[in-house]
Amino acid sequence: MPVISELLTRSGGLPEASELQRRLLAGETLLAESANHLVQVVDVLESYGVVLDAYSRNLIYQAETQFLNPLPIFKYLDGDHSPAKIWRHLIHDRINFEYAEYCMRAMLWHGTGGLDAYLDSASFQASCREIIGHKTRRDPLLALLHPLFSEFLPELIRTAATTHALGQFWRVMSDLFLDLAAAERRGTVTSIEEVVVFIQAGLVAAAANPITYGVTIADRPFWVLPPEAGLTFLMDVAVPYVEAVFLRGTPFLGTVSFNAQARQIPDDQGDFAYGALYADPLPTMGAGIPPSLLMQDMYRHLPERLHAWYRSQGRGEGDVRVKICMSFQKAMFCVTNAAIRGTFPHALATGAPAERAANEAHAAAWAARLGKARTDCLDVMEDATEPFAEALAGQA
Repeated sequence: MPVISELLTRSGGLPEASELQRRLLAGETLLAESANHLVQVVDVLESYGVVLDAYSRNLIYQAETQFLNPLPIFKYLDGDHSPAKIWRHLIHDRINFEYAEYCMRAMLWHGTGGLDAYLDSASFQASCREIIGHKTRRDPLLALLHPLFSEFLPELIRTAATTHALGQFWRVMSDLFLDLAAAERRGTVTSIEEVVVFIQAGLVAAAANPITYGVTIADRPFWVLPPEAGLTFLMDVAVPYVEAVFLRGTPFLGTVSFNAQARQIPDDQGDFAYGALYADPLPTMGAGIPPSLLMQDMYRHLPERLHAWYRSQGRGEGDVRVKICMSFQKAMFCVTNAAIRGTFPHALATGAPAERAANEAHAAAWAARLGKARTDCLDVMEDATEPFAEALAGQA
């Protein structure tokens, strides 16, 4: 068995899996109700929504304009090759698209759900052969590479398909989080329960959205993810995303030993617990766990209400990225809460024994996994709630 190290930092207690299961079956929110939690979640998701807008646009740009480009050195520029844009990129005055790429590669590597099943299908392989045949007749470099490395171009196509699908997923989530912030400002979302309901409604509304992707090579169109594949937003992209990014993730250099004899990394990818819900909020500034490149992107777009509170707490600006990570984890537990509610096999109020047993099994499976996550962020910290309430009253 892998060695499970103690959490490096804690902000509160650690609810047992049985308590998490009870909350789920009772229809309660995983994150405790408080004015502090509400503003942290809404404001950090508003910042995240702005960042996801940029991530989504860049991923779709990459998939559509850098398709089968073996050296996409300008892929993060979104087609703007001006000296000013290149200079801002070089001095890192930009969105960190490396984190978006990390999430895409985590989905590609863990390979769960309907999207991955289609990428392994005979239909997809036939499409790859047709696309590669057409492309190599017009590209001497790829015509040389393909016979030497026969899996290279199919893997690029798999990567492009995952990139475009993730871009489509984040397009929906960006709009959802920005709509949530607008609803809170209007006063129509006033509690953590209403946040979870709002997100659940958004996920359900988009659940059947088709996920398709096509490219054009020398004026000839090709489907990479055709409508006939029947891929949809929720089950084929959203659920695999939660599995790969919220839960599994990938081992991050410097946090565990990659020495096989140390056995700090599980043999089974299904046992990985390196995702965003498990991350220690330490600003390593890497793309993986903790997702501090994402924290830097969100820092650049924080609503002033939340930023002002961060400055009044702890070490002010000195640990602001740690605070963002902690707020972000609270928000991701709300998103996960909404996803779990939306995928219960039966209504929570059901009286049928078989249906209740199915719901209990669903809740138990999730609680077992979340019980090892950063659940210390779920309960109310009394010493933090009142100052936030006072700050909010001062802004009214």
